[in-house]
Amino acid sequence: MIDEDLLRRGLDLTLAQTQFEGLGQLQRGKVRDSYRWPDGRRAIVVSDRVSVYDRVIGTVPFKGQILNGISNYWFEATADVCENHLLEAIDPAVSVVLECEAFPVEVVVRGFLTGSSATSLWTLYAAGERMPYGHALPEGLREHEPLAAPLITPTTKGAVGEHDLPLSLAEVRQRGLLAADEMEAVTSSALALFARGQMLAAERGLLLVDTKYEFGRTPDGRVIVIDEIHTPDSSRYWLAESYEDALSRGEAPLSIDKDFLRHHMRARGFCGEGEPPPLSDDTRLEATQRYLALYKQLTGCELLIDASPPEERIERSLRRAF
Repeated sequence: MIDEDLLRRGLDLTLAQTQFEGLGQLQRGKVRDSYRWPDGRRAIVVSDRVSVYDRVIGTVPFKGQILNGISNYWFEATADVCENHLLEAIDPAVSVVLECEAFPVEVVVRGFLTGSSATSLWTLYAAGERMPYGHALPEGLREHEPLAAPLITPTTKGAVGEHDLPLSLAEVRQRGLLAADEMEAVTSSALALFARGQMLAAERGLLLVDTKYEFGRTPDGRVIVIDEIHTPDSSRYWLAESYEDALSRGEAPLSIDKDFLRHHMRARGFCGEGEPPPLSDDTRLEATQRYLALYKQLTGCELLIDASPPEERIERSLRRAF
């Protein structure tokens, strides 16, 4: 396990954002800063920012390194299922990827009736919605129950600080957000990726409950998965051993993902509107420990944390690869 003194030092080493000059066109997302390079590559810096309910609420020590490691692990483990944009990792928190035209839709695949956000299946179902995202659901389902089959539930891609809005596949077509060939490639790839993710997670004592994918088109026309894959930011994981007992008692299974922070903020009255309350250092450290635990359970290895000043290290890595 990572030394607690190292984790506490990490509180003063978080990377909130970058602004490197002469390294390409900067684009800032909720968590990632990316630099578009003129040779058809893009450098993605995974910051330590953390967001819930589509709002950035602070930073978590070493989160960028953990997310980059988990995402790249999954890119490798699913490369035979769907091509992805990863070219190489040049730093613990930085990957160089193939530049793509990103599609304006986020593809969420859900395997269970759960969730606490306004767009989650359980929230909509509990409010009486029986055709969420255009999918017919029967009466009498229980919270956290597995669905008969995984469902694709698209959303819009809100700008930083804006909420993603639910869509049905029919609405995606009607709005012209995806062409017919893109829709076919995206839906089939998303379901195949989710199936591989659930299978490998199960081998490691985890349930991959739901996840978000982003897709794009390469310059030569191929549809590939981009951004990140199966990280605790974009996915919900439950500990498999806790599931049956929790379901029998009507409780949430033990999770090992960002849901901890969602519940923490919700308990303090924040669900995405207004000013988020600050995260305590203990909460930030607990988030790091949860993310590290997931990394180890998925990969079977401890993550080698680089505790050098992140901005200087990352700028050196970028300039070497530029």
